[in-house]
Amino acid sequence: MFQPAREFVKAVDGVSFSIAPGETLGLVGESGCGKTTLGRAIVRLVEPTAGSVSLEGADITNLGGAALRVQRRKLQMIFQDPYGSLNPRMTVEDIVGEALDIHGLAENKSARQKRIAELLKAVGLDAAYAQRYPHEFSGGQRQRIGIARALAVEPKLIVCDEPVSALDVSVQAQIINLLQDLQQQRSIAYLFIAHDLAVVEHISRRVMVMYLGKVVELAEARAITREPKHPYTQALISAVPVVDPDSKRQRIILPGDVPSPIHPPPGCPFHPRCPIAVDPCHTEVPALKEISPGHFAACHLAK
Repeated sequence: MFQPAREFVKAVDGVSFSIAPGETLGLVGESGCGKTTLGRAIVRLVEPTAGSVSLEGADITNLGGAALRVQRRKLQMIFQDPYGSLNPRMTVEDIVGEALDIHGLAENKSARQKRIAELLKAVGLDAAYAQRYPHEFSGGQRQRIGIARALAVEPKLIVCDEPVSALDVSVQAQIINLLQDLQQQRSIAYLFIAHDLAVVEHISRRVMVMYLGKVVELAEARAITREPKHPYTQALISAVPVVDPDSKRQRIILPGDVPSPIHPPPGCPFHPRCPIAVDPCHTEVPALKEISPGHFAACHLAK
């Protein structure tokens, strides 16, 4: 009996970057471009098939057991869905306190309760909420519980996987401000994944743009929004709503759909939709090169 040929998806292909202590690196791109897979690979929720993840100079890619548990204290994740990421059968006290139990961070029950109360207060929730269940809270409050859970082990890096996309606009602003306050108080680094470029520009120092598993542009947040070099980034920027009715910004409409990651196009992955593609774009994969100090783009025509 013949078996069908196996096909593989390179969800994240050749991505390399660093995040400094206390820095926020924004990550943007269309759905399916590999943003969430990248974030999950960093915290080892998805095992990378190649490459490495280094934390404070130590390679954690192949760690397991107790050694990985020690490093996991430094890495945490805030998930996109504030409804599905909390166990409905556990109280807030148990949700936040679980990490304290796993890593042995509370000497006794009294210390555990005190630490949980401190964490809830840090994210703007009353300590009396500790005995409640997730269904008793709004979406914004649930996301605050998720943030408290991430803070419990005093991490160095938090991967924020679209933490505000499921919330109302007013609540989004509250959560963004909370994350910024916590970063200033605790010097936490964030990898902030989002679709909304306006939000990313507001919270990030640098921004990385992904397309079909590859990084196509990386620069300071202001440079990305004011002087995008890659045509894909330019299209994303053109789609951001502008408050000024007299703005002359030209909307860039990309033709076609995102290619299949199972059968990516040869050459530049963006060339089937690129309005300025030339012959080399069809056959040669552009390297991520430095166009100006600190500004990188993977485009044959970027300058």
